[in-house]
Amino acid sequence: QVQLVESGGGLVQPGGSLRLSCAASGRTFSGYIVGWFRQAPGKEREFVGAISVSTWSGTADYADSVKGRFTISKNNAKNTVYLQMNSLKPEDTAVYYCAARSFADSQYRNWGQGTQVTVSS
Repeated sequence: QVQLVESGGGLVQPGGSLRLSCAASGRTFSGYIVGWFRQAPGKEREFVGAISVSTWSGTADYADSVKGRFTISKNNAKNTVYLQMNSLKPEDTAVYYCAARSFADSQYRNWGQGTQVTVSS
């Protein structure tokens, strides 16, 4: 079982940047897909992006709403996945969660506690 802890949220002005971190403990991310999700007040949770974590590769996939602005990366040595968010907009305001699932599983079963991102002037 992998435990996840997000960090890096905060208040940023429109057009600014933030980097969120998702650190794993209990086991490594290797062999998992790590996803980022967000939930704004009164809205459904939505997929932001995901990366497959293996020793040799880490291809990422993104929702259209963040493509070109957000980048997911990983540091295997630190067992951490990052979400770099650039050109932030007020509509990016939400609680951001990271989650993990094994390659063989269709559901994300391990979730972090979430971190608040607020984009406002």
